[in-house]
Amino acid sequence: MFSFAHIAYLLLLLLLIPAAILFVFNKRWKKKTKKKIGDEQLVDLLTANHSKKKFSVKFYFILGAMALTALGAANLRTAGKAELVNRKGRDIVIAMDVSKSMLADDVKPTRLDKAKQFATKLLDQLPDDRIGLIWFAGKAYLPMPLTADQGAAKLFIQSAAPDAVPTQGTVVGEALRLAVESFPQDSKRYKIIVLITDGEDHDDAAERMAKELKDRGILLLTIGLGSLEGSAIPDPETKNYKKDKFGQTVITKLNEPLLKQLAAVSGGLYGNLENTDDMLKDVIATINQVEKKAVEGEVSPTNYNNYFMWFLLGALLLLIAELFISERNKPATVVAKKKG
Repeated sequence: MFSFAHIAYLLLLLLLIPAAILFVFNKRWKKKTKKKIGDEQLVDLLTANHSKKKFSVKFYFILGAMALTALGAANLRTAGKAELVNRKGRDIVIAMDVSKSMLADDVKPTRLDKAKQFATKLLDQLPDDRIGLIWFAGKAYLPMPLTADQGAAKLFIQSAAPDAVPTQGTVVGEALRLAVESFPQDSKRYKIIVLITDGEDHDDAAERMAKELKDRGILLLTIGLGSLEGSAIPDPETKNYKKDKFGQTVITKLNEPLLKQLAAVSGGLYGNLENTDDMLKDVIATINQVEKKAVEGEVSPTNYNNYFMWFLLGALLLLIAELFISERNKPATVVAKKKG
């Protein structure tokens, strides 16, 4: 049975409507302009080398390419042979702070780079677990829901940057809430959240969410980045350090008391990411204490036959063909029109 993987992209087909309307208005405008000039036969003679038919064909080719592109983006697919897997593991959501304070270099090379290194190494130690990713600053976003695709997770981790979340701040509470919502409610797996942040400028909901995690049986591991002395925040655009409204250089410090409190309230673990390998050992040891539960009857995520490439190939061929269609009439056709 056919279905679309990303049905929302079918809305792009609505763009065909204004394109068609524009084409119709263009034809009407040409007719009105021709009548305004007065001598229609003279206009026909002057434009005899222009083919209206070929102009229409070129438009239809472009319109067809637009339609095929939209269908390709929606990804028409059919269900392939379903494979049942017996996978053991846990659901782990890594919530990473990507606010501008994470660009501070009191942790080399920067706090954010250190967080990426740690998260990537952590994935290597969790081959049987599903991983989800959350980026947060002044808002929290879910760039990648829970998946067993380690390669995709690593690519997302490397792409983490402050511009991924335009709103600045550190909404730890919202990040934890989004992590909770990203866990399947009917899953029997154990649930773990790895929070990586400097904890600065946090929201008041953080401690309340930590308590809720404990009530829900979700393990929270808080990983701190930064120094207690603090560091200036480099601005990638100006190449200078960030300043406040009074012109003073902003110093960002690790909010260690908050992260320790969150770990204590939730019954989890806190650690400072001074040494990646040492922190990794502590985190893995804690995670491995969580019993692994088998999930029977899980369907393989690769059991679809995708056809998006054929639509995109068709769109490409139409665009190439459109380039080779000239709007000019052949000389013989022009001469025939002149004689008429």
